[in-house]
Amino acid sequence: MSVRRHTSASISRIASLSPSTTDCAFRLSCMLFAWSPEGAMSSVAIGPARQRYEGWQLSPPFRSFKPASATPSNKVRSNRHCPISPMTGPSYPITPAFDHEGEDMAQTIDRREILKFTSAGAIASFALPAIAADIYDDASWLDPLVGHFMNSFDVPGFGITILRPSKPPIARGYGIRTLGKTDKVDEHTLFAIASNSKAFTATALAMLVDDGKVEWEAPVTRYIPEFAMSDPAVTAMMTVRDLLVHSSGLPLGAGDLMQFPETTHSIADIVHGLRYLPLETGFRTRYAYDNVLYIVAGEVIARASGMSWQDFIAARILRPLGMADSVPVLSRIRTANVAGRHARLGPPLRGMGPMQRVAPDEQDKIGAAGGINASAYDAAAWLQFQLDRGRLSNGKRLFSEAQADAMWTPRTLLNGNGKGPDLSNPGRSVLGAYALGWGVHDYRGQRLISHSGGLTGQATEHALLPDRGFGVAVYSNVEERTARALRNAILDHLLGAPAFDWVAARAKDVAQEQGEALKEMGAALRTPPPGGPSLALDVYAGRYRDPWYGDVVVMRTANGLSIDFTRTPAFKSALEPWGKDAFRTRFAPGVGEDAVVQFKIEAGRISSVTMKALSPLADFSFDFQHLQLVPVR
Repeated sequence: MSVRRHTSASISRIASLSPSTTDCAFRLSCMLFAWSPEGAMSSVAIGPARQRYEGWQLSPPFRSFKPASATPSNKVRSNRHCPISPMTGPSYPITPAFDHEGEDMAQTIDRREILKFTSAGAIASFALPAIAADIYDDASWLDPLVGHFMNSFDVPGFGITILRPSKPPIARGYGIRTLGKTDKVDEHTLFAIASNSKAFTATALAMLVDDGKVEWEAPVTRYIPEFAMSDPAVTAMMTVRDLLVHSSGLPLGAGDLMQFPETTHSIADIVHGLRYLPLETGFRTRYAYDNVLYIVAGEVIARASGMSWQDFIAARILRPLGMADSVPVLSRIRTANVAGRHARLGPPLRGMGPMQRVAPDEQDKIGAAGGINASAYDAAAWLQFQLDRGRLSNGKRLFSEAQADAMWTPRTLLNGNGKGPDLSNPGRSVLGAYALGWGVHDYRGQRLISHSGGLTGQATEHALLPDRGFGVAVYSNVEERTARALRNAILDHLLGAPAFDWVAARAKDVAQEQGEALKEMGAALRTPPPGGPSLALDVYAGRYRDPWYGDVVVMRTANGLSIDFTRTPAFKSALEPWGKDAFRTRFAPGVGEDAVVQFKIEAGRISSVTMKALSPLADFSFDFQHLQLVPVR
């Protein structure tokens, strides 16, 4: 979610630190180094030239894609009925699927009735200043910068938000919503912010802590008695705070196949399935990003407040902030002003080739991990609210100063290489950590509070430099990390930092990732690996069961074998031989990632089945590798 393609997913070593320890570590790094960004973009400048690897065109192709011009609307919203944040480190390629942050993913969504609100004359207690023409004149540097990124990486559209002290907010749309159509992105266009929703979930819990209905250090079982991890000791120790900090011991993206693409699993199924997900590391010892525990956190909110997660977010956060465009989950959208979804679907791998339209595949159940859809206009309200540490423009507080501190206190240390910034990468941070729904890093000598989000066909960024009063949101309608590079370029401008070519850095990063993926795939790009079935095909057919996911059925057909992931309607495919006693899927174009299905044979019978994603670029939310399927006899 995830929600997938979450930016901090590639960090491998982590240590869980106490607030005092992490605070000291960050202060020490501040004294010893010039702080710099958390991004792990490779930054050796290269020209935007086409590159090839063994005959495959590497993306982006840097075509002369001409985006529609920026379309600020300068409209003042008034008397409107008021409807109701991944980290910043290196990230896996954003391909389908949370949130993610992952961030996801694409399909037909069941649309529910949108929440109705009473009108109070003005937008709400946190109404933004009118967006007038002089705002756009104040940022003439922004248009060519955004256009350069769009042209370089084939991005159809962006939504951009910028906050600066003592100046009106900038909220602007660029380009078109969907390829093949002419509708333009404006400041009210909705984007799926994916794992940037996690900060809303943390904020909701902080509000309930202030209300006395939740305690950060209370065991999760106090609120959800049936909650259980695979280790009873971890179940007993898991607190509400632990749900948010990615150090539970679960492996990266564990259980995301219960969420992406669209599945029949309910929230209750996801909570129940947790007890069958094996732990990979010790409790509170290492960082590994997950979405599933944020789903649990959303259920804590529901049980403690008596409201569903989406109703709580709508009534207690979106409405008071005047976020009239935004909705907590996709099914509540009631406007046509929605950004489309786009991805490179190959050949030869997803993440390469021309940009194409894809459909969303997330459902309401991912809300707490990555469900919110927001506009650039509304992002200004959210980011300012965070900079103001929970205080609305009328002086009212939605959460206390103590909770503001709690949400930005580093909790789980991310393992970087410790090099910090240099001439080749001014975006490399000295230290990074995960707090509560936010990442905490350093960026060019400043504390950076940020998160990323990724769902099928879109990627987004939220960033705050609280000590300078800056806030930035970058929303894109592609599932690539271009939004991260553009975010860095905007932050650099706000800070007056030395010039750095983030387009060239991103291009180099893409070329390296794709080259490594093609090298890893090798000859398999053209021909299957050697070997084949060692038994008659009828022997492979059968029903196989995993305790957390459910059943997968392999069927004998006239042409060979086919597979049906019974809880994931889109995951149905013929199977093709792919090495010794292994087969690969061929799901419909744009639907998730393909899997390699490996059968283990003992005494002439199938004893178990394991899987992995076929592509090295696959998003971590396609966690086929966590399935442990056995025959249902």
